[in-house]
Amino acid sequence: MTPSKNPPKNPPKNPIDRLVSALSRLPGIGEKSATRLALFILRDAKGLSGDLMDALAHVREKVRFCRLCQNLSEDELCPICEDPQRDRSRFCVVQEPVDVLMVEKSEEYRGLYHVLHGAIAPLDGVGPEDIRAASLLKRLKDEAVSEVILATNPNPEGEATALYLRKAIAEISPGVKVTRIASGVPVGGSVEYTDPKTLARALSNRRDF
Repeated sequence: MTPSKNPPKNPPKNPIDRLVSALSRLPGIGEKSATRLALFILRDAKGLSGDLMDALAHVREKVRFCRLCQNLSEDELCPICEDPQRDRSRFCVVQEPVDVLMVEKSEEYRGLYHVLHGAIAPLDGVGPEDIRAASLLKRLKDEAVSEVILATNPNPEGEATALYLRKAIAEISPGVKVTRIASGVPVGGSVEYTDPKTLARALSNRRDF
């Protein structure tokens, strides 16, 4: 899972400032947005704050990681891993649980998943041991898998992760086919406004038409 921002060394004592400080640690939330959210919660007249507390408590108590794919689940196995209709010979490797939701929305994939909860980022001190790569490699030893689809993000961290996994998979399961999701010009996009790196990737990933 993507880590939240580091907590302040000296958290504020004022309850409102403390709430703002906590909210600002959420991904994508700056101090101004955190302040607006805090004021909205304080003015709440429909019981939102109580619902939030109950929901957070329920999540902390009930949600765990799926024993196989490491996705979020309320049971030992997530619904996808329990589904007998899924193609159990194919794994799609993603960085975060939200990526599973997005792939599922495509309705193009019916295999299983493995969630890494992060990506290798040497500059940030994140190595293979800090993500759930070892559990993926163990699954490949224990299960009959024909293809692993590396669907990590097309950025330096995602590429580093994909390269590491490709090498590791080749060493322990040389018969497993390893593929990488294609990336390039988005559907509905324009070549004119596509950045050079994305366009270069689209050209290298071209296919017969």
